[in-house]
Amino acid sequence: MKKIIFTKNAPAAIGPYSQAVEANGTLYISGQVPVDPAIGKVVEGGITAQTEQVMKNIEAILTEAGYTFADVIKSTCLLSDMSNFAAMNEIYGNRYTENPPARAAFAVKGLPLGVLVEIETVAVK
Repeated sequence: MKKIIFTKNAPAAIGPYSQAVEANGTLYISGQVPVDPAIGKVVEGGITAQTEQVMKNIEAILTEAGYTFADVIKSTCLLSDMSNFAAMNEIYGNRYTENPPARAAFAVKGLPLGVLVEIETVAVK
């Protein structure tokens, strides 16, 4: 059964998609960008601040669905520039100190709203 997950503690979708969908014990979180849901705007401060906000958004959705970072099995990290990889990786790694998920990370030509990072997440119970 498909269940749509929504929390006001993460940014609303900016297109025809859900923040997350749960099906058969698997949670699929749409790519999260560094929008602060309290103000509805991209956070300032470069890749470190943006990655921190993305991880907060992911955490809010995980929590709403009854999951934690320990349940995450796969992440896909999209960067506007691979020169931001090390800084993104440091913030990302703070959430996965033990048994980190599988992951892909790569640069893309452009990201929504001109952000520096977007992270998609899959978690399983």
